[in-house]
Amino acid sequence: MAAAAERGGSPSLSAGEEEPPLGLDSLVEEAAAAAASAGFRLTAVRREPAVRLQHGVSGLEPLAWSEDHRVSVSTARSIAVLEQLSDIHSGGQEMVIHRTAVPAPSAACLLKVGPKKEVAECKEKFASSVDPTVSQTFMLDRVFNPEGKSLPPMRGFKYSSWSPLGCDANGRCLLAALTMDNRLTIHANLNRLQWVQLVDLTEIYGERLYEASYKLSKADTPRGELGDFSEFQRRHSMQTPVRMEWSGICTTQQVKHNNECRDVGSVLLAVLFENSNIAVWQFQLPFLGKESITSCNTIESGINSPSVLSWWEYEHNNRKMSGLIVGSAFGPVKILPVNLKAVKGYFTLRQPIVLWQEMDQLPVHSIKCIPLYHPYQKCSCSLVVAARGAYVFWCLLLISKAGLNVHNSHVTGLHSLPIVSMTADKQNGTVYTCSSDGKVRQLIPIFTDVALKFEHQLIKLSEVFGSVRTHGIAVSPCGAYLAVITTEGMTNGLHPVNKNYQVQFVTLKTFEEAAAQLLESSVQNLFRQVDLTDLVRWKILKDKHIPQFLQEALDKKIESCGSTYFWRFKLFLLRILYQSMQKAPSEVMWRPSHEDAKILISDSPGMGSTEDDQEEGTSKQASKQSLCDTGKGADWAYLKENEQTDFSRALQLV
Repeated sequence: MAAAAERGGSPSLSAGEEEPPLGLDSLVEEAAAAAASAGFRLTAVRREPAVRLQHGVSGLEPLAWSEDHRVSVSTARSIAVLEQLSDIHSGGQEMVIHRTAVPAPSAACLLKVGPKKEVAECKEKFASSVDPTVSQTFMLDRVFNPEGKSLPPMRGFKYSSWSPLGCDANGRCLLAALTMDNRLTIHANLNRLQWVQLVDLTEIYGERLYEASYKLSKADTPRGELGDFSEFQRRHSMQTPVRMEWSGICTTQQVKHNNECRDVGSVLLAVLFENSNIAVWQFQLPFLGKESITSCNTIESGINSPSVLSWWEYEHNNRKMSGLIVGSAFGPVKILPVNLKAVKGYFTLRQPIVLWQEMDQLPVHSIKCIPLYHPYQKCSCSLVVAARGAYVFWCLLLISKAGLNVHNSHVTGLHSLPIVSMTADKQNGTVYTCSSDGKVRQLIPIFTDVALKFEHQLIKLSEVFGSVRTHGIAVSPCGAYLAVITTEGMTNGLHPVNKNYQVQFVTLKTFEEAAAQLLESSVQNLFRQVDLTDLVRWKILKDKHIPQFLQEALDKKIESCGSTYFWRFKLFLLRILYQSMQKAPSEVMWRPSHEDAKILISDSPGMGSTEDDQEEGTSKQASKQSLCDTGKGADWAYLKENEQTDFSRALQLV
């Protein structure tokens, strides 16, 4: 293994550098020139609307962006889900967002550590113990007492994680949610309006441990009784999740009754527990519920006080390797091998790899693994970045003829406060970090002959949103937008009286870069690139025309390739152009129209009446007839007045 000798970040960008102007000869050349321009200049632009949250955010890394363009926000009462849509029927320039929520369970989660009667007796025993180290520890630990009693209940969510695209019954992403009282569940949005809980993994894992007498293997020696406080703590720590992360979709082989093998898609969910164990769940796709669980294996990581984990997936010479990156609250970072049985084409490490071993008391807050291609070594590589305090630890792993090479270092001088959130654009390797003072850093990896270095620049959200405090960030799947959770900052040296949590969006790409990425995309699916198409839509709606260079580049693609993707892209642009030319309606479409004429109810036939009643009825009918004529005249005038509007609306409906 080789280690980088230099420890430190790249110097910040000089303020005197200017970005060269972009040419209009070729759209792809423009994007490449913009990316290679001096200083990697980024101008963040605010994107409306700002979504206000009903409750305050909770947990670590409260913001996550899925591959199917849904943003999850962990709050004290629910997980707010904001889905970005590409509405071609709307002429408004604002981003179109569909909002749903995953509510928090009303009942507290009680971990299964033994029979209910025995657990109740032990709790009463520990609460009334004369030993203060036992009674106070028991009373103050919310894992033992999630219901709270005299304390407020542990409601809200600690963490949420999105699965890859194509895991639920509709081919979209699943949502794994971890509550503050340690309940781990998996949810799916099957009917677009409501989230359904598919399985409770905490309950299933507790039942498995109970059946195995809380031993990881049959060779383990039996531990003490539940009445022993240390054993009581051990059984709870075995089931207290810290983080969970999804792997990529892999292919497994299933044996039929006639001994034939067929390929079945599956996905893995790794759950890190408080006692440093890792449970790896394997699910068959599409995931429908408990019946889709294939297996559950437990790995001992051997890391004290684990804080975060992430999947390490590396591809070399068409061979896929996998492992789990685990970080500690004391500082070390390590990759653990994961033996994936019956997984087609997957391999793992022979032994754990220590990426950082110093116990420097800098807790690992977040880990991201980014697959890249090394232009000098001519091979694929894996970049691991971890937020540690106010610094970013990075490690470059690549396989050569000499074996596995590891280069690591730290980037310093980024923030004056600890990093509260980190996200990464997996398409180009750009990393974004933020601290609570409203400052975001963009780190762009630049390869050298052996390893790499980072160019970074500061994004001041105060210049975009005003004085704000940040609580989390997430980048969109194609890197077009950055979602930020903000609250009001200090005004005239004073803190705000109330906190209003909002999810706000800023652009990370220009229109030219988004259009170039859509033209050169290997995905060729507009739905999977909604963030890029929204940037293009916004530009056309503002300027009310399609730029000439984009039309020429798209026509060349259609002539050379003839793919239906480029035809769909062109029709999308023409539809947006048509919407930009429409006049905004003078009245709100959902509001009722003018008051209609009253409906007249005639007397029922066959009813007897006197002469006085008949005369009174005749006068009433005459007055009603005059009112009816007046109403008809008013209706006719209204129809004549609004004839053109109704006709245009009918055309739109057709």
